[in-house]
Amino acid sequence: MRVERIAKDKVRIFISFDDLEERGIDRDEIWQNGRKVQELFWDMMETAYTEVGFEIAGPIAVEAFTMPSEGVYVIVTRVPSLPGGRDDEEDELDAEIASDYFSTFVFRFADFEDVVRVSHALAGRGIEATLYDYHGEYHVFIEEDSVREDVYDAVWSVLHEYGEYSAVTAALLEEYGRAIVRRRAFDRIAAQFPL
Repeated sequence: MRVERIAKDKVRIFISFDDLEERGIDRDEIWQNGRKVQELFWDMMETAYTEVGFEIAGPIAVEAFTMPSEGVYVIVTRVPSLPGGRDDEEDELDAEIASDYFSTFVFRFADFEDVVRVSHALAGRGIEATLYDYHGEYHVFIEEDSVREDVYDAVWSVLHEYGEYSAVTAALLEEYGRAIVRRRAFDRIAAQFPL
C-alpha cells in the first residue's frame, strides 16, 4: 500500500492486486461494501494518518478506480460540512478536539544540511515552525494554520523533497526533544546559514 498526500485535504492511496489477495479480497469484491472492504478502508485511513498525517474529521468523498494490471487507486478528500447537517455544538466540540491534534504536523530530517535547504526554500512565507533535536534527528514542528492555502501543496512538496513526515507529536517533542530554534525556524535558519 502506498499513500501520497496530493493536497491539504486530499490523499491518493494505491493498493496492488497482490495486496488485495493477501487480505482475501477478490478484484470484483472491492466494489462491494462487505466487512473485508470496510476493514481495508479503515486500514488505509490509519496508514494515511501514520504516513502523511491525513485525518478524517468530518465528511469525506471517496473516489476509486482500477489500473487493470496494477491495482486500485483510492482518492479520499475531506469536504466541508453541510450547513444544518449536525448540531452546531457537536461541530464546535469536534473542531476543538481536532484543532488540538490535527492543526500541526512534524517532519523529520536526517541531517542539518537538509534543514538548511528546506529553510531557504520556505523562508519568507510566514510559516510558524520550531526545530527540535530528538534522538539525534532533526524534527520540524509546523503550525498548519500558518501555511497559506494557495501555497500549501508547494510547501508540502518541499518538505517531502528533503525530509519525511513524522508521526511524532509536538507534545512529545516539547517533553523529550531539545528545541533548537523556536518560532519562525525557517526564516531564522535561512538568515543564519547560507547555502
